[in-house]
Order: sequence, then structure tokens, then C-alpha cells
Amino acid sequence: MIRNYFKIAWRNLIRNKAFSVINISGLTLGMASSLLIFLWIQDELSIGTQYENSADLYRIMENEIADGRIVTDEDTPGILADELKKQFPEVVYAAGFSSPEQHVLTVGEKATRQTGHFVGSDWLTMYSIPLVAGTYANALNSPNSLAISRKIAEIYFGNPQAALGKSIRFDSWNDYQVTAVFDNLPASSPDKYDFLLNWQKYLKREPWLDQWENAGPGTRLQLRPDANPAVVDAKLKTFLKGRNKDIGPNFNIQLFLQPESEAYLYSNFKNGHRDGGRIEYVRLFVIVAVFLLFIACINFMNLATARSVKRAREVGVRKVVGAKRASLMGQFMGEAMLLTTLALGLAIGLVALVLPVFNQLTDKHLILPFNQPLLWIGLPVLLVVTGALAGSYPALFLSSLKPVLVLKGTLRLGAGAQLFRRGLVVFQFVLSMLLIIGTVVIYRQLHYIQTKNLGYDRENLIRIQGEGEIAQKFQLFKQELLQKPGIQSVSHIQTSPLQNGNTTDGVNWVGKDPTSAIQFNNTWVGYDFAKTMKVNIIRGRDFSPSFGTDSSNYLINQAAAKRIGYKDPIGQPLSFGQKPGTIVGLIEDFHFNSLHNPIRPLIIRLAETWNHDNILIRTKPGQTEQALASVEKLCHRLNPKFPFAYSFVDSDFATLYKSETVVGTLATVFAFLAIFIACLGLFGLAAFTTEQRTKEIGVRKVLGASVYSIATLLSKDFLKLVLVAIVTASPIAWYVMNQWLQNFAYKITISWWVFVLAGFLAIGIALLTVSFQSIKAALMNPVKSLRSE
Repeated sequence: MIRNYFKIAWRNLIRNKAFSVINISGLTLGMASSLLIFLWIQDELSIGTQYENSADLYRIMENEIADGRIVTDEDTPGILADELKKQFPEVVYAAGFSSPEQHVLTVGEKATRQTGHFVGSDWLTMYSIPLVAGTYANALNSPNSLAISRKIAEIYFGNPQAALGKSIRFDSWNDYQVTAVFDNLPASSPDKYDFLLNWQKYLKREPWLDQWENAGPGTRLQLRPDANPAVVDAKLKTFLKGRNKDIGPNFNIQLFLQPESEAYLYSNFKNGHRDGGRIEYVRLFVIVAVFLLFIACINFMNLATARSVKRAREVGVRKVVGAKRASLMGQFMGEAMLLTTLALGLAIGLVALVLPVFNQLTDKHLILPFNQPLLWIGLPVLLVVTGALAGSYPALFLSSLKPVLVLKGTLRLGAGAQLFRRGLVVFQFVLSMLLIIGTVVIYRQLHYIQTKNLGYDRENLIRIQGEGEIAQKFQLFKQELLQKPGIQSVSHIQTSPLQNGNTTDGVNWVGKDPTSAIQFNNTWVGYDFAKTMKVNIIRGRDFSPSFGTDSSNYLINQAAAKRIGYKDPIGQPLSFGQKPGTIVGLIEDFHFNSLHNPIRPLIIRLAETWNHDNILIRTKPGQTEQALASVEKLCHRLNPKFPFAYSFVDSDFATLYKSETVVGTLATVFAFLAIFIACLGLFGLAAFTTEQRTKEIGVRKVLGASVYSIATLLSKDFLKLVLVAIVTASPIAWYVMNQWLQNFAYKITISWWVFVLAGFLAIGIALLTVSFQSIKAALMNPVKSLRSE
């Protein structure tokens, strides 16, 4: 019998080619989109969980409570890891780590720029990183030890075994010995590095880290499997009291644990508590995947029902000769499963085809994991769920038809059935409208971010690392560069202009409450900073070589002036740490961190003779290429041991919002797919309606109705459904997108015209879809539709 079901299903599939193609296309697109989203979500959820000891790995986070605010970050004292191992019996391993940075590694004449950082000796063991050469005991066990990835070993030495014991020069100032080679980190690893250096070396290089009052690096640890994280968390809360002398009634630092498995997805904190992160995007795309699958299944229901008149006599004859309702339901469910199986096969092929493009778009390395049981469990589940959703209503509806009415030709569908199908179309367009409005809002927010005035000009601004001999010869570098064509100005800054996380409460001024602990961001810069950044100086001046005392003077931004309380800050005293000075310039607020955060008070110091992290070069408009050639040539001459590398500040800015840009692009693609699939469903309902009203249309034409009036008559019913969807979806979309915008300190307002635009777009697309069937019905010869009368 089952064989007979599929034989009949196949014949119906071939006989009704147009409906079959539309059905299979909708299901294929819905399932392919869901598969892509599933692969993306699986990868997101796996990040941070791939380690052997993932369940016992934690990051130490820090809540700074001061000035009525709670700021959460991963900065901790540099000596915290060793102390935790001594004081906490629950801790198996602990390791401090610096932020990953690019450095130049040199062997002989070969020099390349690689990413790495300093870590504690427990790091490799704690994260169960496979070693392909060397041992965990010897890796990172001495100040000059160096662990490198397989990739670096092959670049410099040909293979991992040959690298052991060899020397690599680090930034041309120190030689390290390769003591271990670890396997290349997987693409899903939240940490990105290719070499690791000894932590004690870092503490000697940065002696300020040896004090509890200073924080900068991070700390991670592994607890015993039987340890209670809540108990450790409670002890960490007061751990720094008595150690950090700055902690007092108005300033406090509380440490707490964050599971490593949650750190990637839950990276945002508000008022000291977890407040989302990338998990919001995961949840969003789970909903999108469900939406697309529902829309595709609704298409099948509508199209199958539209064909019910053609299948009605078949049902009637089968029932007359003794077919039970269960067997008829099995027949129609079998047809649904056959179509769904074909669609699933096409969906897998489509996913394999578009996966390279999808990976490029999302910066992932996704593959179809045919070797994983989860896929072979997931595909049948997807098949059964989709087939059941798509085929359930048509099977119930068609199997319920009464043979007497069918065979007499008096079949009329009840109001309930019509209302249900129209409700499905409304539901489709509600989902589609949500995606359209969401896409418009995301696009407008991204456009706002990309075009917002940051308080400085990021165009024609180049950033290079002040490394090697350039840091020591900066004045010569600057003087020679200013003589080159295309160069407008040159300066330097401690941190990237877009990411300044340096904070201090060691700022004092006349009239300050001595018990308060107010956090200020701070950085050091060189001469011509304001000119190079094109930062607006509201009052006062920039640092200048004409004033020998500027080494102890300060620039402040408007937020700092407001917090300090000086009516006119120029010439007023200010001290940073133990260094008293004078405010010589008030600069307009500019963004030195993500637009997710408000502008905070900023203190700027002069440090022209220090080693610099970032050199800023302003080029003349239209002469950037010429200027870059001059910069590269001069860098090769003054700093020959370092490969030339640069970045544009506007490109760095775009990188900050890459996640939002990817989400915006994906939302656009999936919104288009949702509309396209929904239009297939609308096409199905239009086909069904015209079939039901064939004789009515014939009578109207005989009585003189025009093509336009008939097309309008058929179309207006569908427009009503779309209008209901617009009214239903708009408040839901406003609420959801307004919640998403709360993640930005600087954001757009959702204007009324967004909903109008989305509505007109939905109406226009619906009209185009329906008009095909309406005009086709209006042009039909009434003789054919009325001849049975």
C-alpha cells in the first residue's frame, strides 16, 4: 500500500508541474535557509566549549564600583593568578595573560608579523592545547621560553620537530628559545594567537603590574571538578580588600567568575550583571529560521488546498469504493513527505553551493558535517517536522471532503476553512514585515554609525605601529615625513584612536571631594595631536614645543570639564597621580571607544619622548597613495628589521562594527527570502480563489465587466490581508527593534515612515504577485468557465 501511495504521489507530482515546482522551491529555500542558520548557530554555541576542561574553566571579571557607576571588564592585577593558586584550594590552574598583539618574529633574514601574547605557565595545560613538539612541563617554564604554533614552525623551520631549541628574535630586541610547538588553533577558538611568551618576563618588563592597585591583563583559572563555583565566587568578591589600598568607602572592586563557555556569547554587562551579547544574535536567527520554515510550510498548505477542487473527485471516488479517512490522510501525508524529501535533497545541495559565500560573509569556516551524528539526526528531524507541518492541514482537509457533495459537483468550502487559509497568509506577511522593518532599522543604525561625526576626521588618517627603531627615532621620522609630498601632519597616541580602555581614579583638582573616586579615561599623545586628528579645540591650545612646561600640562575633553566642575578650565590646576600640572586646552568631546558606550571624561598627557604604540599620519586628500609610498620607503630605511604594516582609521572603525554589519546583511538576505517565499504562498491563495470564483468571473464578463474591474475585485481581498499583517506587525517590530537599539549609546529613533515604507513595499510586492493570477482570470474566455452550465 505504501508503495502505491508513493506511486500516485509521483504521478501527481509530474502531472502538476507548475504547482510542484512552486511547492518544492518554497520548501527548498526554507530548509536551505534553516540549515545555514543551524550551522551558524552551532558554530556560535561551540565557541569556548571545545576544550577538554570547558566545564571547569572560568574567566576572572572585575566590577569597579565608583562615582555611582559599575564598570565591568576583564582587567585584573598582574599578580592575581599566582595568588589565587596559593589562597584557593579549589583552583587547579591559573594563568594571567596580556592582550594579543602583533609582533615581528625574525629568524635569519626572514621576518613576519604574527599575533601572540604573554601567558602564565599553566595556559597550555589548562586549555588542553595539543602539543606537536615539546612537553607541557618545559613549555613556558623559563623567562626566554617561547611556544609557537605549527604554522610558525613550518614558516621558519620547515616542521615542528626542527623548531625545538631554535632561537627566534622578538621585535629585534630579545631572543627567545622555542620550547614547544602547539597545533594550530581551530577557527572556532575565541582566542586568536600563534605564539606564547613567558608571563614572568612580562611582569619584569611591566613592573607596575606587580602592585595590587594596578590592573590591565586578564586572569583565567580552572577549578577542581568537585569545586563549588558559587563558594569561589563569594570569596572572590572581597578578595582584594586589604590588598588593594585604593579600595575604600567610595571605591570598590569586586571580582567574580564567568564560565569560559559563556564568555563569547554573554560579553555585555550592565550594572555589574550579565546583559546579553552575541547570544542576542543567536536568538534572533533561531527565530528567523523558524519564521522561514513556517512561511515555506504555509505555502505548501495554501497551494495544496488550492488544488483541492482538482483532487476532490479523486477523494470522492476513493471514499465510495471503501477508502478510510486514515488511508486518505496517509496518501496526502505521503505526497507531502515525498515533496519534502526532494526539497531537502535540493536544500542540502544549495547549502553546499552557497556555503563558501556564506562563510565569506560571516567570517566563518562552516562545513556540512557529514561525519557528525548530529547532522544525521537533525536532517531526519527537519524532514519529519517540515513534512508534518506542510502536509497536516491538506491531509486533514482533503480527507474530510464528503463524497456525495464532491460527486454531485456541489462542493463549497466553509467560511472556517477560508478564514484559516487567509489567517495563514496574514501570518506569513506578519513574519515578512517583521524582517523588512528590522532590516530597515538595522540598515539605518549602521548608516548612522558609519556617518556619525566622531568629533574628529577619520578620513585620510593612517595608523602604523611605533615599533623598533622608529620609536627611538620618532622625531627624525616625523621631520623627514613632513617633507614628503602628500603628508599633512604627523603625531602619535598611546592607544588606537578607536579603543582606549585606560582608566584611572588618580586625578585631583581644586575643590574635589577627597573621599570620591571618579574614573577618567586617559592617554598620552605627541605634539600636533589635535591637528592630526582634526579634533576641535574649544578653548586654549594644543601641546606645543614652544612651551617647555607642557610635559606636565593636560588637555581635557568636555565630559571631563563637566565632571571636574571648573567653569573655565583653562589655566586651572590639575594633577594626574603625583604629577601636578595645568589644563592648557579644552577639546570637544570625541569618540575614543565604541558607540555602544557614551563618551567618558578623558585626560590627555604629553609624552613626546616615550616609546609610542601608534603613529598617526594625516594625508592630503587625493594624495593618499603617494603618501603611503613615502611612508613605506622611509620605514624600510629607518626600521629595516620590521615589515611595513599600516591601517586606515576608517577601516579600523568599520571593523569595530563588523558583527552588526554581518547581522544587517544577513537580515537583508533572509528578509528577501521571506518575502519571496511568502509571495509563493500568496500566489497559491490567488490560484485557489480564482478556481473557486471561475463561474462568477464568467458571469461578470458576460454582463460586461471589464478586465480592470475583475482584476481589482480579485486583488482587493488580498490587499486587505496584507494591510491586516502590516497593522499587526508594526507594533511588534517597533518593540523588538527598540530593544535592539538599547545596545547603542548613540542611536537613531524609529520614525513613522519606516513602517509606511515597509508597508508600501509589502503591498507592492503582493500586488505584483496577485496581479498575475487576477489578470489571467479576468482574461479567461467566459464560454469555457460557463459551458458546464
